[in-house]
Amino acid sequence: MKVAITGATGFVGSRLVERLQSLGHAVVILTRNADKARQQFPLAVYKTVEVVGYDPTQSGDWQQSIAGCDGVVNLAGTPIAEEKWTPAYKQQLVDSRVGTTEKLVEAIAQANPQPTVLVSASAIGFYGTSETAEFDETAAAGNDFLADVCQKWEAAASGVKERGTRLAILRFGIVLGLGGALGKMLTPFKMFAGGPIGSGKQWFSWIHLDDVVNLIIKALEDSSIQGVYNATAPAPVRMTELCTELGKQMKRPSWLPVPGFAIEALLGDGAIVVLEGQKVMPKQTLAAGFEYEYKTIDQALAQVLTMG
Repeated sequence: MKVAITGATGFVGSRLVERLQSLGHAVVILTRNADKARQQFPLAVYKTVEVVGYDPTQSGDWQQSIAGCDGVVNLAGTPIAEEKWTPAYKQQLVDSRVGTTEKLVEAIAQANPQPTVLVSASAIGFYGTSETAEFDETAAAGNDFLADVCQKWEAAASGVKERGTRLAILRFGIVLGLGGALGKMLTPFKMFAGGPIGSGKQWFSWIHLDDVVNLIIKALEDSSIQGVYNATAPAPVRMTELCTELGKQMKRPSWLPVPGFAIEALLGDGAIVVLEGQKVMPKQTLAAGFEYEYKTIDQALAQVLTMG
């Protein structure tokens, strides 16, 4: 296949590029910073990778690079929980997802020949937060800011269906690997100061990095995959359970809680991502026959920490 990817230089995207090349596929990277991407994916190593610079909120010549691609993977989006949610940052969270997706859908519509599939990221923030409810792909949307962003994001992606392009929307849980959220959580544990964040009762719906990459590839290759799929492992855990297992595997204490106000001081409204959660089950993902390499949190953490 030939696959165009937005967000290819990020945590998930970079692993996806590596896997696609290892499988013999050609990759077109759409990126704001072409020089950085070329350094990250040097041609001497990534022989089937082409880098195309673009402004994801503007129509332009970059859209021509979609023509001839078999599939498109849309992973673009400003990180949710890295800065305080000022009004300007909240708008950036929306524009980097909704605006980018709208321009990508426009490019797919103009392409000749057109890609046959768009795999577009969303997030389990779609469901809102709860300590008691369980959500699968059929559950209704929540009513907070993140739920609203996800609904608009998914609606933008759905435009490809009018042109007959197959659409798979993957609602990502918290992706476990050496980067991302887990990477930030490891620091206090290494300093013997680890413990649950906030109440510890909140749900933590996760997926291993390798599994989310394999799910994206399945969605590209399997023509029966269309609609919404939760990109989460089948065994979500509460924050206390996660931290207990993390302490056990790192041979560090896990009893020192990180108070909610400390996270709120750092992230403002963005703290909702770690202080509140949702129990999300991948009902449709399992029904589609996807096989997880890492079904339980102990398996996933053991692999990640071994790599570290």
